[in-house]
Amino acid sequence: MLAEEFSVIDAASPLWNAARPLLDIALRIEQQSASYSWHGWQKKDLDAFLKALPVHCSLLVGVWQIDVSLEHEDLWLGCVCEVINGEVHSMRTFDALTSDDLPPIAQLEPGFTHAQVLMLTAEKLVAPVAWALFTDKTTWDEWLLTEATSVEQADTSHNEKGDLLAALVRQGRCVLLGSQLTHHNHHHS
Repeated sequence: MLAEEFSVIDAASPLWNAARPLLDIALRIEQQSASYSWHGWQKKDLDAFLKALPVHCSLLVGVWQIDVSLEHEDLWLGCVCEVINGEVHSMRTFDALTSDDLPPIAQLEPGFTHAQVLMLTAEKLVAPVAWALFTDKTTWDEWLLTEATSVEQADTSHNEKGDLLAALVRQGRCVLLGSQLTHHNHHHS
């Protein structure tokens, strides 16, 4: 799941406050037995997802938290993972994405315009984006922390997290953008 020489880029970024626990969870899942599950997340499912990705790509996630008193949405989590040959090789926050087209982090909004610029910037600086997820913190927490409600459901629902994410997308609670190309191994000269 994680590459032997995994790199953390820009660990001093304030966005690492939300990203660091995700890395801790990934390490815990990777180091446990195959039957270990953290809120429905299992190593075999994560490995299968990563191995199905293009040889070199990135995964991008942006999560906004609503500040009701200010009637404003603030970026709570913004990170990009670089995946090579089915392993995560690096993780960086949106602070590491620098582009003249990208507004400062405090001004990023959960809309298509900024999503598109984030994806283009990640493609230029990291790798083509295979999947990008944009959502609010409530929906993120629901997806991240929901697990099977019974042993039967856990045994029969091999891709529960994918199914839950698809349902959240259909409900309009998050936006999932992905490359629409068939992925093949590319050899660079």
